[in-house]
Amino acid sequence: MSLDALAPELERLRDADLYRRRRVQQGPQQPRARIDGRELLSFCSNDYLGLANHPKVIAALQRGAERWGVGSGAAHLVNGHSAAHEALEEELAAFTGRERALLFSTGYMANLGVISALAGRRDTLLQDKLNHASLLDAAQLSRATLRRYAHADADALAAQLERHPETRLVITDGVFSMDGDLAPLPALAERARRAGAWLMVDDAHGLGVLGPGGRGSLAHFGLDQDAAPILMGTLGKALGVSGAFVAGPAVLIETLIQRARSYIYTTATPPALAEATRFSLRLAERETWRREHLQALIIRLRDGATRLGLELMASATPIQPLVAGSAARALAWSRALEERGILVGAIRPPTVPEGSARLRITLSAAHTESDVDRLLAALAELPRADRAD
Repeated sequence: MSLDALAPELERLRDADLYRRRRVQQGPQQPRARIDGRELLSFCSNDYLGLANHPKVIAALQRGAERWGVGSGAAHLVNGHSAAHEALEEELAAFTGRERALLFSTGYMANLGVISALAGRRDTLLQDKLNHASLLDAAQLSRATLRRYAHADADALAAQLERHPETRLVITDGVFSMDGDLAPLPALAERARRAGAWLMVDDAHGLGVLGPGGRGSLAHFGLDQDAAPILMGTLGKALGVSGAFVAGPAVLIETLIQRARSYIYTTATPPALAEATRFSLRLAERETWRREHLQALIIRLRDGATRLGLELMASATPIQPLVAGSAARALAWSRALEERGILVGAIRPPTVPEGSARLRITLSAAHTESDVDRLLAALAELPRADRAD
């Protein structure tokens, strides 16, 4: 088959307003960013605590590189596992209140590794309908039977568990990445416990933001390791660095070391990055003003949107979606904001369901009140969603 056969599909995506393009960032990750040659006020990043360009985190990375070099050289199970990695795993376990933690290169790889290691052809997995793509892909890779329950509906989960008592894992995001809402974790944990299933929580967007000390969605609800044995967290969002981890009982972590292919068969992340993450973790835990400021900005944005008659989706997190409906309208809104010097991404199918394309506004502790006011002023000039495309 000629590669030219791919071109019609690309053209179809363009015609449907679903074509995606990369932007070139020409400076560090921060609200005032230089992108594609322009200075824009960005509300696109998942750098919720404003740590991605923190000078002390940068200095920790530099010190780590001076000590460890710039690469790990091998997989963790060969000779790539350094004392820096070991220390970070211990500190992540303590931070999350789990027995042990295990580092992965990305959140995607962590989810692939966990689910394929713990479930197989004869097992059933139950997942929230709006779970992240990596969780759904991991279920397919595991060859287990995947069934999905209605979004954030513990009763729907209970009904599925009753019909499928062989269920091995109940899997949910802690904070849903496109809607910004929280899973009803206490109710899900109770339903899973009654059915003898393990609850796995992907807390990529809750870690650092929610709970005492930023310990995440489970800590927000006061749930411990017994309630949710499997916790996945990412390091490239609120912590501002890169990578991911899984935390839970020691027997779980040892099983993953032996069986998680996306852990075993990949080079370890640089030890210098582990050193930077250790420092970032301390900042996230101790500098409570970051979460306090972030919550104040969330309230300011939502109050301002209400006054403008704009209906943001129900969310108490830094993810504040404004539904446009069609992909064309979402793109038009995003372009209109960019003309005013503000960058907000248009999220379109298949990332979100048909008819729910949106602006995904994300806030950071690095934003100021005047930044939010400027965004609100620009949003006020957008055509209303009840007008024709």
